[in-house]
Amino acid sequence: MEIIKLNAIDSTNSFLKDMASKVTVNNFTVVVANKQTAGRGQMNTSWSAKEGKALTFSVYCTFNDLSLVNYKYLNYCVSLSVFEAVSSLNLPKLAIKWPNDILSENKKIAGILIENTLVFNRINTSVIGIGINVNQNSFPYNLPNASSIKIILGNKNDIGLDFLLNKVLLSLKKNIGLLNKKEYLYLEKEYLKVLYKKNVPSMFKTNQNILFMGKIIGVSSVGNLLIELENETVKEFGIKEVSFA
Repeated sequence: MEIIKLNAIDSTNSFLKDMASKVTVNNFTVVVANKQTAGRGQMNTSWSAKEGKALTFSVYCTFNDLSLVNYKYLNYCVSLSVFEAVSSLNLPKLAIKWPNDILSENKKIAGILIENTLVFNRINTSVIGIGINVNQNSFPYNLPNASSIKIILGNKNDIGLDFLLNKVLLSLKKNIGLLNKKEYLYLEKEYLKVLYKKNVPSMFKTNQNILFMGKIIGVSSVGNLLIELENETVKEFGIKEVSFA
């Protein structure tokens, strides 16, 4: 495993992708940034992190036989790796919010962005970007659902970023090993076990601002969220198509 540490960069994902387009990058190469000036999240959203207070890094992974139709298991693998690493800190009410946000006490503490290169119908390589709010003491007013590990635990002292990075990477290596062995059912079972508000009746809002009651019952074969409505029919929703009201 090669770890490249940078003081400041626009985006660790962008850096790794650009690097891979120019030179041969070894499997499980990691790029860690002390500061990101243009961090990215899902669907072109931005990821804001205070310099030296958050853990922001990307991991380059290669696969021999990962079909595109099995992409959701890669998402499970990465989400579980971050979940397992932060759970060692005894955070309360820890959960994975579909598809791959990590929550504690209903507050977002980590996000994931996976960008793939394809060869025909197979995922050849992935750049896995992970951002974890570790030692921030405050967040902008426009991020009311964000928090940090330090705030939630009420710690006076900062948590070691290298310590947490090592935990995530060890967990990720283990779970990618399971993915390569096609332990798909195990990964799905573990993911659904900690999926936020699974089987809990909740109010949702579509991207057309339509409110409805339902409960999350799982994830479809293509990775969409499955919500059972009050009339017991089941609807599928893609990323950004539905949110909690």
